[in-house]
Amino acid sequence: MPNHLTPEELSKELGIDRQEVIKVCVEESIPIYQGKIDKTLFQAQLQALGAMPQHH
Repeated sequence: MPNHLTPEELSKELGIDRQEVIKVCVEESIPIYQGKIDKTLFQAQLQALGAMPQHH
């Protein structure tokens, strides 16, 4: 499974709006490199913000 996803792929996988994905990236300084976002970094930042439950 790829770790770097487009905003569209990430929004589908996490069940949040594409625009919200981009907004979080901009506000939290998560890099979007060549149109792709590091899924692990994005999820970790959402957890730090308390916006996503932690998986054990």
